[in-house]
Amino acid sequence: MFRFAFASAALLLSVMTGAASAQTMSYAEAGALIAKSCGPSIERFCAKDNLGSGDLYQCLQKRGNQVPDQCGADYQNALASIAKRVAAQRDAFRICEPSIREFCAGVQPGDARLLDCLLTASKVVAPTCKQVLLDAGWQ
Repeated sequence: MFRFAFASAALLLSVMTGAASAQTMSYAEAGALIAKSCGPSIERFCAKDNLGSGDLYQCLQKRGNQVPDQCGADYQNALASIAKRVAAQRDAFRICEPSIREFCAGVQPGDARLLDCLLTASKVVAPTCKQVLLDAGWQ
């Protein structure tokens, strides 16, 4: 069941990540979601495994049929959302370059001044810039 849930969740998430208004979750939100859905399974089967090393994920997969499908779906959702947030943070200033040139031309880079400018101008920046700021967790 657990493996089927992971495959189904991955397929569903690949469709959902294209949505224009999708928002990513923070590390705290991802951890809370995993704890809520997978907590009993983690305590029962994987108490000594570390979340960040991939060991926890592998442990839950090994217990496949004993782990609720919702745990697998939520775990995949959390992983996909964090990956999307990290990618958005990495790519934000490249994607927002046209808006930076248009709305933040006189702003000196550093100390988050460009980000502050983009957030202040968020109603008029390019839609792709607005979306990447949202996905990065900065808006």
